Amino acid sequence: MTDNNAQIGTWLNRTVIDPSGSKVGTVTDVYVDDQTKQPDWLAISTGLFGTKISFVPLDGARVDGDDVIVAYDKDTIKDAPRTEADGALSVEEEQSLYAHYGRSYAAPSGGDAQRIGRDTTGRDASMVRSEEEVSIDKRTQEAGRVKLRKWVETDNVQVTVPVERQVARVVREPVAEGDTASVGEFVEGEEEIVLSEEVVDVNKRVVAKERVGLETDTVTDNVPVNETVRKERVGVEGDELVGDDRGDRGRNSSR
Repeated sequence: MTDNNAQIGTWLNRTVIDPSGSKVGTVTDVYVDDQTKQPDWLAISTGLFGTKISFVPLDGARVDGDDVIVAYDKDTIKDAPRTEADGALSVEEEQSLYAHYGRSYAAPSGGDAQRIGRDTTGRDASMVRSEEEVSIDKRTQEAGRVKLRKWVETDNVQVTVPVERQVARVVREPVAEGDTASVGEFVEGEEEIVLSEEVVDVNKRVVAKERVGLETDTVTDNVPVNETVRKERVGVEGDELVGDDRGDRGRNSSR
């Protein structure tokens, strides 16, 4: 990192984004190595309940607009050992963090890692005030199933079909007088005609009538979420307060 401590301090309260673009949390502090005096860790509030915070190495982190993009994914950060937001990392806590992120650890000759990013000049005593934040995520789950099923039904079809058939009828007509061509000997004989008729032949064929499919539409419902969060208050007590500080005695002066 080429930024100095003051520049890194401006990262406080920025949103932390992992390499895939997922939101991790918010920068609450920057911790500096006690030996090198260089920024080493970002302290992140991930929205999980409790007063503990998560840490991610500062190596590879960069500012992108109003956000801080880190070099580790969201799950790795949230699975990292979490510690109290007391402004310092013990040797054991730092060793656990180094091991989680696969970094080699060199034990300091003395002291713990201290945070930077807030002006503590002239302060003889201070405390960190923390509060819970609600983190709401959404996940997709199965809400039901819809299936198409096809079966065969049998219907009776009644249709009246007109058919034609031939019938025989006797026709008698007189022979004109003088028609000698029709006069002959008395003989026996017979004549035959063939009668025809239409008959109904029923055939069936399969015809595609309709295509039925399933599609999904997305509707948006508003789901109310009610949750309680805790926050610490800082009050001032004592008899040796001067100036405006006397008015804060016994009250929660930090909001």
